[in-house]
Amino acid sequence: MADESEVVQRDKESLRFFHVICYRDPIARKKGLDLLKSSFDALIDRYGSPREVDLSSNNISNGFDAKRQIIEHLPGLLRLSIQCPFKDVRETCKSILADIKERKGIKLPRKIGGGPSHFIAENDVVPVDTEDEQTKLLFMEAFIQNNRVPNIIQLMSYHPDYLDCFLKTQHYLLHEDGPLPFDYRHYISIMACGRHQCSYLIKLQAQEFLLHGGNPEWLKGIDYVPQKLKDFLEINKILAHRPWLITKEHIEKLIAGKNRWSLSELTHALILCTHFHALSTFVFGCGLNDEIDFQNGHTFSSNHVDNDDSYSSDSSSLSDSANNSDEEGGLSALMARMKELTERKEEELTIEERLKDFAKVESQSAEITTSQKIPSPRADILRYVEDPNFTYKDFAKRDSVTEIPSFRAQDYSWEEHGFSLANRLYNEIGTLLDDKFNMAYNLTYYTMGNNTQVDTSSFRKAIWSYIHCMYGIRHDDYNYGEVNQLLERNLKAYIKTVTCYPERLTKKDYDGVMKEFKHSEKVHVNLMLLEARMQAELLYALRAVMKYMT
Repeated sequence: MADESEVVQRDKESLRFFHVICYRDPIARKKGLDLLKSSFDALIDRYGSPREVDLSSNNISNGFDAKRQIIEHLPGLLRLSIQCPFKDVRETCKSILADIKERKGIKLPRKIGGGPSHFIAENDVVPVDTEDEQTKLLFMEAFIQNNRVPNIIQLMSYHPDYLDCFLKTQHYLLHEDGPLPFDYRHYISIMACGRHQCSYLIKLQAQEFLLHGGNPEWLKGIDYVPQKLKDFLEINKILAHRPWLITKEHIEKLIAGKNRWSLSELTHALILCTHFHALSTFVFGCGLNDEIDFQNGHTFSSNHVDNDDSYSSDSSSLSDSANNSDEEGGLSALMARMKELTERKEEELTIEERLKDFAKVESQSAEITTSQKIPSPRADILRYVEDPNFTYKDFAKRDSVTEIPSFRAQDYSWEEHGFSLANRLYNEIGTLLDDKFNMAYNLTYYTMGNNTQVDTSSFRKAIWSYIHCMYGIRHDDYNYGEVNQLLERNLKAYIKTVTCYPERLTKKDYDGVMKEFKHSEKVHVNLMLLEARMQAELLYALRAVMKYMT
């Protein structure tokens, strides 16, 4: 596997090379494309020139390594020729690549990996040149913001209404006015992704870190960062794996420490952490491939063979009628239970009965084992991680049950407490997060597999409540008996793996659950896992902030 050293070796100017085309206006974009073509023309003309190796001269071309620059930018050209939402950009980049090959015979890279995901075949993913107007505009917005439509955005585009909320929130967190300086934002994001060994997001954020003036030395690891960031490592670790351990003392230590954090800065950092912890679960849950221009996303070798047979298919394309019959029976039974729960008059359960149901689901979750094949942390990721052996521990098995009781959502809820505190300390972020949470929770197309007119509300609520249960959060108004009625054991195991140990997830795990669901529906489930986990972390973090303030 490649590491982010491929990013570190490039300077800010190199990383900004293709930003001249990041315009929605076609005239401005054409000027950028013309500049791009003339830049490559100049590089091609100088390629092989004696001046290129003339290190003694003091003229402008001193040490000019045209070959190195051309090869350095070939992966970027390849990405733009395939994965840009603007047709003029794709065609111009294809033309430049062809020109480079024809005029200099330089070997061109080619894409590997088959598409944005190694769980989902490329032809099942929404293409960047989609005809859907809403999705097309969102792809354009993502490209203008980041000079790319990342694989993660392409997967989310199954659900454009959610993607709209996501892009607004992430852009606000990373690029709009806020308490934290931009280099801190991206470095905290890297630290957060390190907790789940998410090299995909680490590489994206390392690029952004350098683009926003970050010190390249910091990318050598946490030993090279200011003490203020080192002080944040402990709370990042706890939030990522056992957020119920966070106390007001953790907040006080950062606020009153030698390298003081303001409350607004700390709130910004806590939200960034929860965002990228949860986003890491989505990356692994959807089996995202490296970006095309990253080292594992392309090859210059003609001997590399892609394994296109490894992808799973949508339920609509399965051909094994026997398997279909079995799976349809399972889905039919699930839909029948959902319908029954929706139509049945809600049971009047006592508080004791609800507590008993919650405890049962909680203890059953602790009994579910996930994959024991734990990936060995890589050195390029460990450099950002403190105490890598600290991982999720079932809430039901916490060390002190009396000192750490269940988190009653009625005592501190997002709607009544977290939302307003977030907005108070970091203007507008509460509103953006609220929109995103609600979109993921309420999103429905009234379909399930090939079935239409299906009320999925009870299924969605069961998933959300189950995730909160794994993090010790209890909703007194929810009947936890529904979790066991709607979520089969293998689906619970999948949810637990993606949410708590995402780096352990395999394609076999993805294929083994929700077999009749379309890929878009599985992605929707992963979005709910992302948002429910983020909200759970955030509730613990903001409650600790509130306790410190009072």
